[in-house]
Amino acid sequence: MASSMAIDILRFTQKYSLYSNSFTFIIGTIGNLLNILVFTTLKLFRNNQCVLYVVTESIANIFQLTIFALIFILIALYQTDPATSSLFWCKFRGMMVTLCTLISFSTICFSASHQYLSTSHHSYLRQLSTIKLTRFLICTSVIISLLHTIPFGIFTEIRSSVCDVFNQNMLNYISYFYYPVLSGFLPVLIASMFSFLAYNNVRRIVRRQVPIVRRRLDQQLTAMILIRIIVFIVLTLPYDIQRMYTYIAKVNESNLLYFAVNNLIGAVLITLFNLNYGAPFYVFVITSARFRRQVKHVLVKNCWGRCKRWFLHSINKVHPIADTESPASSIALE
Repeated sequence: MASSMAIDILRFTQKYSLYSNSFTFIIGTIGNLLNILVFTTLKLFRNNQCVLYVVTESIANIFQLTIFALIFILIALYQTDPATSSLFWCKFRGMMVTLCTLISFSTICFSASHQYLSTSHHSYLRQLSTIKLTRFLICTSVIISLLHTIPFGIFTEIRSSVCDVFNQNMLNYISYFYYPVLSGFLPVLIASMFSFLAYNNVRRIVRRQVPIVRRRLDQQLTAMILIRIIVFIVLTLPYDIQRMYTYIAKVNESNLLYFAVNNLIGAVLITLFNLNYGAPFYVFVITSARFRRQVKHVLVKNCWGRCKRWFLHSINKVHPIADTESPASSIALE
């Protein structure tokens, strides 16, 4: 009876994971592409350090969502996990998930710390936040994250048709440092601390002689990053706790029903965790009316306008399109 129930739970978990991750992949990829489009198109955002972090995070998020979607799509297509037979895929997927997670989480921390520095009332702290430092931190984060994936590639192996890490030292590192610290409480602590400090700075920014365009931009980005980090904390901690418990308790198939229930809980939490990579654009849209206007401006006036001009040109009709953007809307965007 217990065995039959466990098999049913595992089948449901497999289908749930396929559909939920496919849905997250679709909406997340669209959202991250729109993030990249909006932040790289509007002149207001160009050469802004915080925006460079958000764009880098969006790129890492697209790769992460693609890997997660491939994992469950391949399982559905082959009715078995290819990682249990292909050593390359077994190692590659673990390395890519770790790489994208660290890059994404580090850019979240950097964006929060940048907002604190750029909004500080101390001039020497504002001077620390430069585009050169931003590029250096992003490159350093990518290099360190790449180096960090090497042990995962070395120690991930296939045993008894299971793709996992079996080396005890590596398991201890994953259980007691990687999940609880490196991809758990450390980025949560850094991001939350700097975002709240930046929020306090923005509340006092009116007292400084700051141009109104810069003031509005700082207020917008700080509010967006603050809400983004609150969502990040809510979605990250439950998954990290569950993964840490799975490694420490050594959950395996010896108790099939217990294993199946743990898998189902993990599948639900990983769906929430994956929203970290798919939800930033939608969080920005929901929390910032100004960002909604900027998205509308890019999609309607830029993208749709260019498509319309291309279509008119393709049928050999020239219809000059006047720029009808009002000064008020320009001010709203900048």
